[in-house]
Amino acid sequence: MEIMIVREPATATQIAEMRREFGNFIKLAVDLKRQILAAGAELHADCEQALLRDGSSQENIWGGDCYPDLGEVGFESLINIRPRQSNRSLELQSPVLREQFEGVVRHLLEVR
Repeated sequence: MEIMIVREPATATQIAEMRREFGNFIKLAVDLKRQILAAGAELHADCEQALLRDGSSQENIWGGDCYPDLGEVGFESLINIRPRQSNRSLELQSPVLREQFEGVVRHLLEVR
């Protein structure tokens, strides 16, 4: 599956395509500054690379998951381990960044 970069709210067809890899959830990476996301890959790092190729800066990209059927957003990814940005865990620890991340995911993937 080709990784999709989502700049506007995704269509139902696009979301179905993103879910093809895992079925009940979508791995993604979000550029908080540009308010876009890349989704549909096997690895969060592949989504991160797609955003980097698209012009994003690594310090603005965070990884997580979307569970469309449950209406939930997850905040865990290997790409989130960044001691230099005070994130020493798989989980995105900053409440401010988590809120921004969740907002972008909910808007672009229309998760309620």
